[in-house]
Amino acid sequence: MKAFVWHILVCFALAVSAWAANTVDAEQLAKEIKASFHWFPVQKTFILAGESDTLKFAIGLPFVNTHGKSVEIKHAPEISGSHILLDSADVATLTHTDKTQAATPASSSSIAAAKISSSSVKVAAAPAAAAVPAKATPVATPKNETAGTREVKTIVIDPGHGGKDTGAQGKNSNEKDIVLAVGKLLKKELEKEGFKVKMTRDKDVFIELGERANLANQWDGDLFISLHCNAIDASPERKKQIKGYHVYVLRAPESEEDKAIARRENKVATLYGEKNAKEELSPLEWFKLEARLEKYKQNSYMFTEQMLKAFDDGKIKRQGGGVGGAGFMVLVGALMPAVLFEIGFISNPEEEAYMITSKAQADIAARISKAVSSYKEAVHNYRETLGRQ
Repeated sequence: MKAFVWHILVCFALAVSAWAANTVDAEQLAKEIKASFHWFPVQKTFILAGESDTLKFAIGLPFVNTHGKSVEIKHAPEISGSHILLDSADVATLTHTDKTQAATPASSSSIAAAKISSSSVKVAAAPAAAAVPAKATPVATPKNETAGTREVKTIVIDPGHGGKDTGAQGKNSNEKDIVLAVGKLLKKELEKEGFKVKMTRDKDVFIELGERANLANQWDGDLFISLHCNAIDASPERKKQIKGYHVYVLRAPESEEDKAIARRENKVATLYGEKNAKEELSPLEWFKLEARLEKYKQNSYMFTEQMLKAFDDGKIKRQGGGVGGAGFMVLVGALMPAVLFEIGFISNPEEEAYMITSKAQADIAARISKAVSSYKEAVHNYRETLGRQ
């Protein structure tokens, strides 16, 4: 028995040695091809950024993201000691500059000569990780510039839940009613400022999560705002303690609390049998999705910053830092800067009593409108610096 175990260990060691002999250190590779190397320890991802292309990898996942596409590679990147290792054959393929020549195993000299460029990576588009909407809605022909780079004109308001889906329930109210009231007032405020405004629902009806983002794409929106009320299931004393607003963007969650909130908001899709519904995205789905999100992430954060400024002196204060990120399915398919805004805790008696008043709803709508106008100005100023006016 001992001899058998020893034989297995020897075979494993030989396999590891063979793998190591055919690998390339990612950080050293970046230096040799004159690309920048960036390591993100929390997500366990890293990127090699060249002049005209960025390759993004994740430890343990046999995929690479480039130009918004996810492509399968032969071997997943691994960590060995303080080194991140890539398979040399994969490196040769990804950094190969001669399209007519078949890829060959990379040597140190061939790697040093290769450069990452938009013409050097041969890829095929992989299926997007976003949940497929239950209803097929034709997408409008996009404008010359994409959302996030053009002037901000069309705002899509998404009052969460609705119809058979009440959302979170307070002692005297339902989430679906509060957010609809705020959404209608926000539409009026934004129209006064000259924005074109669309609402995923303007009455008490049920709209599937996937369809909400699909509608926003059909309308070719420049900003997507999903309105919600937060809640916790806890003792009466605990409910009195937990309060505050929170602005969420679509990104891999960094805390269990953010994961739990996303699961609660996503649960409606699974509860009502929405096609391809899920409460949480897998690491692989996040990896495939993140390349597409890069187009809009910066602008989503830009709008979030304006939201924090607009609500700084409001009745409802920030919960913690006021900003979070998680896999909210309602945001997954939105091809534009997007946020999910938890106005306050409906489970908190004080905040519920405030949010159900017309005065509070008007104030909340006015503050969001102010944030949108400030965001529009910030995008305009940025465009001016690029000479796009």
